[in-house]
Amino acid sequence: MAFDIEMIKGVYAQMKERVDAAKSVVGRPLTYSEKILYAHLFDGTASEAYKRGESYVDFAPDRVAMQDATAQMALLQFMQAGKPKTAVPSTVHCDHLIQAKVGAKIDLQDAINKSSEVFNFLESVSNKYGIGFWKPGAGIIHQVVLENYAFPGGMMIGTDSHTPNAGGLGMVAIGVGGADAVDVMAGMPWELKMPKLIGVKLTGKLSGWASPKDVILEVAGILTVKGGTGAIVEYFGEGAENLSATGKGTICNMGAEIGATTSIFAYDDASERYLRATDRSEIADMANELRDYLRSDNEVYENPEKYYDELITIDLDQLEPRLNGPFTPDLMTPVSKMKEIATKNEWPTTVEWGLIGSCTNSSYEDLSRAASIAQQAVDKGLTTKASFGINPGSEQVRFTADRDGILKPFQDLDAVIFTNACGPCIGQWDREGADKEEKNTIVHSFNRNFKKRADGNPNTYAFVTSPEMVAAIAIAGRLDFNPMTDYLTNDKGETFKLEPPVGEELPDLGFDVEDRGYEKPVEDGSKVEVIIKPDSERLQLLEGFQPWSGENIAGAKLLIKAYGKCTTDHISMAGPWLRFRGHLDNISNNTLTGAVNAFNQETNKVKNQLTGEYGAVPDVARAYKAAGVPSVVVGDENYGEGSSREHAAMQPRHLGAVAVLVRSFARIHETNLKKQGMLALTFTNKADYDKIQEDDTFNFIDLVDFAPNKPLTIELVHKDGSAEQITVNHTYNEAQIEWFKAGSALNLIKKQQA
Repeated sequence: MAFDIEMIKGVYAQMKERVDAAKSVVGRPLTYSEKILYAHLFDGTASEAYKRGESYVDFAPDRVAMQDATAQMALLQFMQAGKPKTAVPSTVHCDHLIQAKVGAKIDLQDAINKSSEVFNFLESVSNKYGIGFWKPGAGIIHQVVLENYAFPGGMMIGTDSHTPNAGGLGMVAIGVGGADAVDVMAGMPWELKMPKLIGVKLTGKLSGWASPKDVILEVAGILTVKGGTGAIVEYFGEGAENLSATGKGTICNMGAEIGATTSIFAYDDASERYLRATDRSEIADMANELRDYLRSDNEVYENPEKYYDELITIDLDQLEPRLNGPFTPDLMTPVSKMKEIATKNEWPTTVEWGLIGSCTNSSYEDLSRAASIAQQAVDKGLTTKASFGINPGSEQVRFTADRDGILKPFQDLDAVIFTNACGPCIGQWDREGADKEEKNTIVHSFNRNFKKRADGNPNTYAFVTSPEMVAAIAIAGRLDFNPMTDYLTNDKGETFKLEPPVGEELPDLGFDVEDRGYEKPVEDGSKVEVIIKPDSERLQLLEGFQPWSGENIAGAKLLIKAYGKCTTDHISMAGPWLRFRGHLDNISNNTLTGAVNAFNQETNKVKNQLTGEYGAVPDVARAYKAAGVPSVVVGDENYGEGSSREHAAMQPRHLGAVAVLVRSFARIHETNLKKQGMLALTFTNKADYDKIQEDDTFNFIDLVDFAPNKPLTIELVHKDGSAEQITVNHTYNEAQIEWFKAGSALNLIKKQQA
């Protein structure tokens, strides 16, 4: 069944006219991404050509998707917008608040018992505002979206950084913060700087042990964690047409790890097969009528260097499996070089866990390919040397895989089948012994591998790879195991080499499921009551942030100068803190506790300039706020990479921080800071980061003249009384400056609705 079919018909009905008009205005052939962007202008038909990387553009996305951890804050904000119903189709997916520990049945019930207050809130608020609700256990948001909502040529936003997964089905799908979702759900324009375009030409065809995951692991190694910032990555070529829709989804999903705005593949035969297999033949029929509009123009493919800002070519015939890590998803190692590099870097090579799943690799095809490796082990009498865990991507995938016998070889190897949820990928893993913080290695098919992310242990070396490689390495128990060359030995002393994986792109008998876990909202939600208990520890009604006074900010104290990598995990940890995602004051107690203080190389230990003593970052921030003293956070390169969680912006704001000053930002986090009324600033001279001292006071000299394209001046007053001035840059436009003046974008919406 196709959801929201009338909306999709509307998008397709106007696509030709809008794309043709855009080609006339731009005056050249268009890439596929550009066609979708110009077809979704908030003001309708294009009247001007926008400059990539410069022009701010108002868009009208077709839909919004939210996962349970970020939906809480997004919907708490939407409740203040004064709207009776969302302006576009929207959904909530309960996948983050389920901890992996024992197995699916017990873990799911435990999550329902512990988080019923939050699930009930999300269910009721969804019902009230016309939002589709996917219950706990229904599946991971991005797999469910791909199966049910993604469509070629569409545009969506989601309150999760891996929303680009839908690009595998030809959709411009962008991860955002909750405040952005509120804009779209309220029927307002959604603003984005016109992205640059990176073209990735895929030649040849995958074979043997190579997988779609290895394509994005290779791209991550080339572009690094910030190489895609501000850009859409568009894949094309004969190699692209040889990939399945879910394989393309894997590649687009992990584009978040290179900072890309989104990633996308054109509509093709694989897209059509997937649409028809997921009961959406009506959409496939319509898309077939628009094939020329659901791909780049021929001139683009013939001379891609003329149309992309950067061009990368990858020969799939030559691709071998990769393992990326530890501690960063862009440190790429081909499996053939792992023995050498692991030894050189003294990485622990005994693997303790192999984990398959996450929104990146939990499709039917993923499970079937990994199962072919597990079955070989069963047939040869092997057991896994490492513990083994599986998270199916959705109840539809799990049910169908179980029906087809795909889960059996995993179970025969004593693998734990966890709930259809994110689980260990986002730190929702109660791993036995993790609290001992022993040095160890795990391999997984997830997307991120920052320190502490999976199990809270800073000494867990996590490596990202494909599901089939996870299976092979879990069986062998060694990080440096190369299934293309190395042999295994069973209890009888028999040696053999694993055959390359095989799998089914789609189930021969079709997908099946007894209960998808979907709840349709009532037609009229005006009488639905949304209850939030005043004494709740999990949920808290929001109060608007204070507007800017209109004066220069003076006397602000340094809260922390973060050293090196500072992701949203460092700023607002997930794992056990997920339970407070709907309570701003409580979750603020984890603010920047994972960031490394540049002055003592410790975490969660910063100087309180009012007392001269050291304390936890949230405690010091609260002390400054109580004293009426504003604070400033200083950071390094690509500050705020990772998750789209807006809590990483809201929490410092709630604790009294007025500015975040860094060498460079990750895209989503910079936008989130702006939306929450904070100053998101970058050093004009990156070396000025080194000028910041532990006892510094910040005076904003010319904030009263805050204007687009005009740097600001900050006076640094050091402990010895000396002072120096530095200039800082920003990317605020006129509208965004109004957010700052109002105290937040939401404050401005409420003011305009009054």
